Amino acid sequence: MYKSRIDKLRDAMKSKNIDGVLLVGDPNRNYMSGFTGDESFSIITLNRAIFITDSRFTEQARQQVKDYEVVQYNTTFSEFLGKMAEELGIKTLAFEEDVLTFSTYSEYKKSLKCDFVPLNGIVEELRLIKDETEIEKIKKAANIADKAFEHMLTFIKKGMTEREVGLELEFTMKKMGAKDLSFPSIVASGERSCLPHGQATNKVLEEGDFLTLDFGCIYEDYCSDMTRTIVIGKPSDKMKEIYDIVLKANEAAIPVIKSGIICKAIDKVSRDIISSYGYGDNFGHGLGHGVGREIHEEPRLSPRGDVVLREGMIVTDEPGIYIPGFGGVRIEDLILVKKDSCEVISKSPKNLICI
Repeated sequence: MYKSRIDKLRDAMKSKNIDGVLLVGDPNRNYMSGFTGDESFSIITLNRAIFITDSRFTEQARQQVKDYEVVQYNTTFSEFLGKMAEELGIKTLAFEEDVLTFSTYSEYKKSLKCDFVPLNGIVEELRLIKDETEIEKIKKAANIADKAFEHMLTFIKKGMTEREVGLELEFTMKKMGAKDLSFPSIVASGERSCLPHGQATNKVLEEGDFLTLDFGCIYEDYCSDMTRTIVIGKPSDKMKEIYDIVLKANEAAIPVIKSGIICKAIDKVSRDIISSYGYGDNFGHGLGHGVGREIHEEPRLSPRGDVVLREGMIVTDEPGIYIPGFGGVRIEDLILVKKDSCEVISKSPKNLICI
């Protein structure tokens, strides 16, 4: 599997006239190697693949990384990088411009005698299409989230704080086998539910509150992402109206998601529904995003999303309406793109649930 990924990267390198790639960020480096640790490096040339780490991870790398030469460095990495690039005869070394800080880039560049150029998302492009192993891991992460939500429906009570809810949600997912959270869980109730990224506070859940839970977990380095909005007690007519509009927008996008469709066209389907009810200004973010080793990946389902969907991509479908001083609703599913259709990976119910 990793040899195939290396071969694909080398094909891309040839087309870009690049004869060396430096990978520093965990998602790309580990995607290309199978390593599960951090603070390590890899250099891939057109004929060699070298995994570079220090004494803390050398043995782990030797056990996990099978298609690379594993090398331990004992000097500063910038000094080691300069010598390695010269030894390998690299003329153009590409780096992850979204990963290296300017100070680190400057330090590395000083040690190099070759051109040091941006990689321009070549590895991220390879990561867009998930293979069967990746899909199964994401489905497992989503299944853990679904089961955790099922538990939370029996746990959440009026009078609890948002923090209590968030802690129980995190504990439950980890107890079920999650390595970690995909991101800090969004737990926002009452008027705070109008905050798309409102993290948990000491606010108490009260009668008539919306409660938005946006959460996910990491299973074997792959993320899940799901949002459900419930009501504490009895909803008002306006709450039911807002919820129904968001649900319509969520469900309308699903039949449109398939290979060959441009992302902004899917966003428009949901956005037009919300706008038709007069709430267009209350839906400020894109409809969705890719999910994989990172919680936010390409492609982006937004008004500016120019990527055409392909089979094997995994995206979210998460319309929302957010009204300051009132509250908000978001409903989010994780979706696998197929040739002529899609598969909704998130299985939790989407009817309005009142607790």
